[in-house]
Amino acid sequence: MSASALAERAFPAAADDLSAIRALIASSLAPKVLDIDQKAEYPEQFLRALGAAGGYRGAAHAGPDAGLAHVIDVMDEVARECVSTAFTVWCQTACARYIQQSDNEGLKRSLLPRVLSGERLAGTGLSNTLKSGDGIEDYRLSAVRVDGGYRVNGVLPWVSNLGPDHVFVTGCPVLRDGTQDGLMFMLIDCAQEGFRLVDCAHFVGLEGTRTLACHFRDTFVPDAHVLAHPEQSAEYVKRIKPGMIHGQMGMGLGLVEACIRLMEQSNRTHAHVNQYLDDQVGPLRIALDAAREQARALALQVDAGSADVLDILKLRLAGGELALRAAQAAMLHMGAKGYLLRSPAQRRLREAYFIAIVTPATKHLRREIARIEAARAAVPA
Repeated sequence: MSASALAERAFPAAADDLSAIRALIASSLAPKVLDIDQKAEYPEQFLRALGAAGGYRGAAHAGPDAGLAHVIDVMDEVARECVSTAFTVWCQTACARYIQQSDNEGLKRSLLPRVLSGERLAGTGLSNTLKSGDGIEDYRLSAVRVDGGYRVNGVLPWVSNLGPDHVFVTGCPVLRDGTQDGLMFMLIDCAQEGFRLVDCAHFVGLEGTRTLACHFRDTFVPDAHVLAHPEQSAEYVKRIKPGMIHGQMGMGLGLVEACIRLMEQSNRTHAHVNQYLDDQVGPLRIALDAAREQARALALQVDAGSADVLDILKLRLAGGELALRAAQAAMLHMGAKGYLLRSPAQRRLREAYFIAIVTPATKHLRREIARIEAARAAVPA
């Protein structure tokens, strides 16, 4: 049975599972948010329960009430409470989509259903791969072809949603005679020989995401765990990149919703002075509603393989900028109360900055938009 068919049979319909997911967030995530933010608690129990409730099924089951639109809807709901946890949801669903969109039928049968159900938690280590492919930084990993697979060496400094029993996907160039012979994409089991997780720098936010350094030392990756060999990688990137980027929209949508609610809360007692601030509830709500509508429409296009990459990049950029705008507005509306350690306003500000700097960051997005627009302008009509 395909992963898509399994998802359709195993999980409830979209309206039903979103209702169940909201209840799960209220009961299992909301009470833990301060511990996640201030004590770096990893929400493992919630992530597994979310999978069991159908929260990840959109990563393998297409349709107007499923597919990438469903992934974004779930992330939106989670981010209204906690962007840190929403980011781990993105990691889980992104990894599932990488497997689903590969030609590796064995992993689709054996592993993908376990990732979709939350039985196996998963990360994504394609930040360096994406930035290196766009000429922003050098590749941190390299591989050489050996009998039955590849040997991989190097260090990825920051990969999220990891643990000793987790898996993740990454990609790197294959070297032959000292030169690059294309990219290879692979699934890594964090417990496998030759691989090690190392605690890395601590951050001002998103500490509950289990972001660790990944050390490869002659790590053997069998062909059974390869998602794309060098001769397949160009087409594979075209399949996974649009959904990888667009899937992040859920984080920003949920955060903006939360910020608007903080502004409304403040306005119950301070509307008479908040009215002088630049950003108000009404215009932000209009912008959020428009972004949600665009995100859903574009998600359907991504699933159909008809989305324009420029539209994806521009909406992702707009989503990050709207998150920054809304978080600042919430902080200014809340005033001194927003500056308290336990206040959600200051946490939302830190979360908004994360949305603006996570790969692809604001500067990365603007660079790629400018590059693509310049290339298209240079083509004769």
